[in-house]
Amino acid sequence: WSVSMLFYSFFKTLIGQEVVVELKNDLAIRGTLHSVDQYLNVKLLNVSIVEPDKFPHMQSVKHCFVRGSVIRYVQLPKASIDVELLQDATRKEAAQQRAAK
Repeated sequence: WSVSMLFYSFFKTLIGQEVVVELKNDLAIRGTLHSVDQYLNVKLLNVSIVEPDKFPHMQSVKHCFVRGSVIRYVQLPKASIDVELLQDATRKEAAQQRAAK
């Protein structure tokens, strides 16, 4: 398992939930996570722009596909995060990387 696979598996559990995706160009998009792939590209439905005054040309967008390489952050709903499960998976990944060296 690579780190990207860990994130991929985690994001798949968030499908159907509202997230905010912040892009490297400072555009923040709120929407329902519809899908994610192994490259961490995401498809959002029912999109709204967090700061519509800064990005008026994005007002009419209702659904979008975001390439994983342009994503800076993904803000998650706090209730949907199983912190213990994430910490456990992270520890396992780190142990496997140490064992491989």
